[in-house]
Amino acid sequence: MRQQKALKTRKRMLIGAAAILSSVAVADAMADQTVRIGSVEPLTGGIAHLGKDNENGARLAIEEINAKGLTIGGQKITLQLDGQDDAADPRQATQVAQKLVDNKVAAVIGHLNSGTSIPASKIYSDAGILQISPSATNPTYTQQGFKTTYRVVATDAQQGPALAAYAQSKGIKSVAVVDDSTAYGQGLANEFEKKAKALGLKVTSHDATNDKAVDFRAILTKIKGENPDAIMYGGMDATGGPFAKQAKQLGLRAKIFSGDGVCTEQLSGLAGEAASNVVCSQAGAALEKMPGGAAFRAKYEKRFGQVIKFDAPFAYDAVYIIVDAMKRANSTDPAKILAAMPATNYSGVIGTTNFDAKGDLKHGVISLYGYKGGKKTFLDEVKM
Repeated sequence: MRQQKALKTRKRMLIGAAAILSSVAVADAMADQTVRIGSVEPLTGGIAHLGKDNENGARLAIEEINAKGLTIGGQKITLQLDGQDDAADPRQATQVAQKLVDNKVAAVIGHLNSGTSIPASKIYSDAGILQISPSATNPTYTQQGFKTTYRVVATDAQQGPALAAYAQSKGIKSVAVVDDSTAYGQGLANEFEKKAKALGLKVTSHDATNDKAVDFRAILTKIKGENPDAIMYGGMDATGGPFAKQAKQLGLRAKIFSGDGVCTEQLSGLAGEAASNVVCSQAGAALEKMPGGAAFRAKYEKRFGQVIKFDAPFAYDAVYIIVDAMKRANSTDPAKILAAMPATNYSGVIGTTNFDAKGDLKHGVISLYGYKGGKKTFLDEVKM
């Protein structure tokens, strides 16, 4: 009799324990899963203001998604931004890329520069991790045969020719070319030069400087002797501003053309009155031309208390594109996210995003700007 009671008691205890374990298992299954999204850009150095703009765009998207709630595969997901600084340095970029792989990120937004995006892309490819750059424009980035590389902006193969064609349309017949020896600056300058020659423009010279230069007087004095109608500068605003300023100080009357690295709100402060002599392009639609541009501007400025530099909406949409792929894959597994990317058809702030087989936009846009009264002013748009 006592044995039977003991057996019954033990049976009840086992049933109770099983129930408790089952409850714990269910609770564990229902617990939030934290999914890391990497974000890499220069947060220190001469173009840190552009890097912070990219990071802010990604951060805003993640904050919104978490506030709304995200469920993938029946599990609640909390996104976590894993922000890293590559200082616009290729070597540091590869170190940071490996760190993100080790941190087990599901995907990466970045890098900002072509010169950092390209070397880092091999590391992400080897790890099978999706990389979406909101700003790298050198064509090589998506021409390496990697299945992991995507971008949400047009390329220099589109941007350079658009600038050259615009220059010709404004009566430019001769041009000197200068680049900062980076993958971005050199690539953009080369694409411009190729198209300029095809259009019959005379290229008087092509000189190289570097992305840390502050004194351009020797190159500009040489160019002054060539007397070109225009100068094409491939580089970033931190060097492009002083370049334009010194050209004006030396009395050059040539119009200065440049790409999206120079085309920022900061250029006026860096170039002073010489900014009014600059025409620049951006590898994407102007904010005021984007379907969700006005609403994005309002919430960005409310959240961060500053104006958008340029690439923030592209970084913002890149996060939503990753989440869209997660939803369609019904998984946060990097391999499954990657497999869902080719079928992307996402409508966001920048418009509808579709990718070709290389990871480039099917329909890129180039925007052209000038500077009037110290303010960046939209001039024209070229749809590719």
